[in-house]
Amino acid sequence: MAGITIFTQAWSIKTGHHHWQTMVFTVLCLAQFGNALAVRSEKESLFKIGLFSNKPLLGAIILSFIFQMATIYVPFLNPIFKTEPLRMDELFIAIGLSSIVFFAVEFEKWWKRRRGATY
Repeated sequence: MAGITIFTQAWSIKTGHHHWQTMVFTVLCLAQFGNALAVRSEKESLFKIGLFSNKPLLGAIILSFIFQMATIYVPFLNPIFKTEPLRMDELFIAIGLSSIVFFAVEFEKWWKRRRGATY
């Protein structure tokens, strides 16, 4: 997560995204959501155990996502959290980068299952 977050900062600054701090904040938050979903099982994929098999966790993630979007897009919250509204392309980049954590954990579980590794 740290590597993806630092990459987001470096890439955002280099490519001239003026909202780089908000992008970094968003990637860090969303990566945590993906990690929480992926680590629910040490060996089984989220796709196998089901997204709705832990409804309280899913509800917490949905509510947290709504709050995260509010910190970005609700004007009076911007000065409090020092955020700026992201353009849609910036938001989609942040979502894509943060999803790397989820897919990396899922890939690791798949790889270990395939190799027959013990947990």
